[in-house]
Amino acid sequence: MNGTVAEKGGRGVRRERRSALVRGAVLLVLFALAASVPAGCAGKIPHMLQAEYKDAGVRLIAVLPVQGENMDPRAARLLREKVFTGLYFKGYPKIPLTLVDDKLATFYRAQAGPQGVVAPRVAGELLGIDAVLYISLVECRTAYRALYAPTTVAASLELRSAKTGATLWRVQDREVARNFGFTSRDLEMKSCEVYEAAMQMVVDRVLDTLPDGPDRLG
Repeated sequence: MNGTVAEKGGRGVRRERRSALVRGAVLLVLFALAASVPAGCAGKIPHMLQAEYKDAGVRLIAVLPVQGENMDPRAARLLREKVFTGLYFKGYPKIPLTLVDDKLATFYRAQAGPQGVVAPRVAGELLGIDAVLYISLVECRTAYRALYAPTTVAASLELRSAKTGATLWRVQDREVARNFGFTSRDLEMKSCEVYEAAMQMVVDRVLDTLPDGPDRLG
């Protein structure tokens, strides 16, 4: 009798354990699904897009040199190249950066006054393009603290019509990569590793708000 009771009690304990495991697995699945919802349904970052953008006939976009105060030339060059490549994969034909720079250099040499940012219509006449993309490197720095060094990359982009000069699209984004280390050398190495990745994340997010170009496949 006692053996039967003990056996039944053992089966009951095992059932309770199995039920607890099942409940735990279900909770884990529900938690994973809940955590994935914001990422899957997250909207695009705030941006301005002209309502008539699709009717503007934008195909050829010239990517101008990056503007910014006290910026690292290497960071500016890298940002411009990433945006240039991103536009191509969005379906906009490549306008070689060297061609843009050469045309701008020729234009500036003919100017008597100080060099500024070329106007959209001027760029359109020089390059035969539909729109001009202005890029500003708002921030690109690493703040070193004890055991902690956040790397911040922020950029703004503005696309303007080469015909009218009107703003067709404007967006700005910022990414902060947080690095931890026990030595300054360790922090410097980690900051160098995440710097380009942070910039790529910014470029990916801002270009996600730009409609695909006419040459986009798929």
